Amino acid sequence: MLTTEEMEILLPEMTLVAGIILAVLIPNLGDSTLRIPLTRTRIPILIGGTRFKSTSDPRLPARIAILALFVAFVYSFLEIEGASGEIGGVIEITSFTRMMSFVFYGALLLAAIATTYRMPARLSARAPTEKDSESRAEALVAALMDNRRQVDFHILLMMVGLGMGLMAMASNLFFMFVAIELASLAAYVLVAFHKEEEVGGEAGAKYFIVGSVASATGIYGMSLVYLWSGDLDFDALAAHWAAMDELDPFAVIGVGLMLVAFGFKVSAAPFHLAAPDAYAGASSPVAGVLATASKAMGFVALFRVLIEVTMPEQGEALWFGILSIIALITMTWGNLAALTSDNPKRMLAYSSVAHAGYMLAAIAAVGSGLGDSSTTKLVLIAIVFHLTILVLFKLGAFLVLGLLETEGRSHRLEDLHGLAQRDPLIAGSMFIFMLALAGVPPLSGFLSKLLMINGIVNISAGTGSTSADAIIPWAETVDPVFWLAMAIVLNSALSLFYYLRIGLVMFFEAPENAKPLRKALHLRNTILVLTVLTVFFGIGSGAEYLLGLVETAVSTL
Repeated sequence: MLTTEEMEILLPEMTLVAGIILAVLIPNLGDSTLRIPLTRTRIPILIGGTRFKSTSDPRLPARIAILALFVAFVYSFLEIEGASGEIGGVIEITSFTRMMSFVFYGALLLAAIATTYRMPARLSARAPTEKDSESRAEALVAALMDNRRQVDFHILLMMVGLGMGLMAMASNLFFMFVAIELASLAAYVLVAFHKEEEVGGEAGAKYFIVGSVASATGIYGMSLVYLWSGDLDFDALAAHWAAMDELDPFAVIGVGLMLVAFGFKVSAAPFHLAAPDAYAGASSPVAGVLATASKAMGFVALFRVLIEVTMPEQGEALWFGILSIIALITMTWGNLAALTSDNPKRMLAYSSVAHAGYMLAAIAAVGSGLGDSSTTKLVLIAIVFHLTILVLFKLGAFLVLGLLETEGRSHRLEDLHGLAQRDPLIAGSMFIFMLALAGVPPLSGFLSKLLMINGIVNISAGTGSTSADAIIPWAETVDPVFWLAMAIVLNSALSLFYYLRIGLVMFFEAPENAKPLRKALHLRNTILVLTVLTVFFGIGSGAEYLLGLVETAVSTL
């Protein structure tokens, strides 16, 4: 049994568990009774029968999920600077774990809000009659389906959050894999959730098959690591790794196989091939979760294995070379593929692949062994900061597409034509999101890329100094690690072409449909808030405050 203190520090996760239970029970409350045997007396059991009017509202599951995710999000934020605790030998709560759960729950909260418009619950939904036309009957059936699916969708969304939160807190490799699979299995279903659309079912099947193979590969690698060490706690694994006089094949192959699983989670090439189909087939809010929270989950796993376990105190890490190559291929492949894409969701999917390449390059630079503790910390701060602010403009872009999906659009570039004429505020927000993704100053996306590039350059210079006197010795002896920073710069420049193309079609093309966009008040306000925060966290006190939180979190990693 958990103590009161343990339940308090696990409040976000306990809230999600409570939300899942309530989402199952409340919609099933009714006037059902049970007859006591051999008597005529009936006692109410409340589950089943004719549902009460107050509990039959199809909007209840969404409200429960939004409330649970909001509480988890707020509590995680409040605990970033003071969280600490260990539970059961497999869970360790630190400022870093709370920072990451803050990112996870924030992304899922935004998705839950957007889904109330993408898959609305309607009190007026009814069964079609013979008097209804064929198109009207189809619309009524679709509305009834949306009502019936509310519970399923929001339970799955909270399960994704629970899995991600537990994964961030894992101090044991086996527990971490179980938590990842809890989140992943729910995510596979969410990708294929809109089964009435052919593209959704196909995307879900591909994502599930490739994800299952990647997970099986990772678990097999974990078994090899266990055969090598006899222990799966991260501290014990790190001690065993540091004590090795020469590399053990079980350890090396096991870590390599686990990197395949984590490479799939972060959409690193060549393990990214199912990601564009998954993003295009899923609803835009779910695709946004995959591009932000799911990616952050994969990078947390990489931190645990590469930085905490296999990173030597001195010298080059075993994985430096291969990870550098993967990073270069990933960012270049993602940007080149995005250039040729005419589907906005696929374009953002390939953009997500490119961003994974940028962060992998930063991790690879840490593995070069050239930097000291200050440069390593700088790079890790840059990666975590990028994962945090990515929720603002990457998920924000998907929410704009989600607003278009309420009209049955967003799968073609033409659906964005003339958006500035239809809704100038939303078009302006989308353009800011694109500029942030490209890394244009003074937006937060520029600051995160600048921090990564600065950290890599400092590592390549072999010094933690950022002063001008470090430039001359660096220029005389440029280390190959420097080209990782150059690759980020060049790929960011390349990405401008397809990000600016979105702005071009929104402002200079004639719309196919000149009607104003649907009001969708809460979704619209959410998009505008994300737009403001994208600017706010790029400059001035906003950037300093968020960087301070990230630095606090990274110091406990």
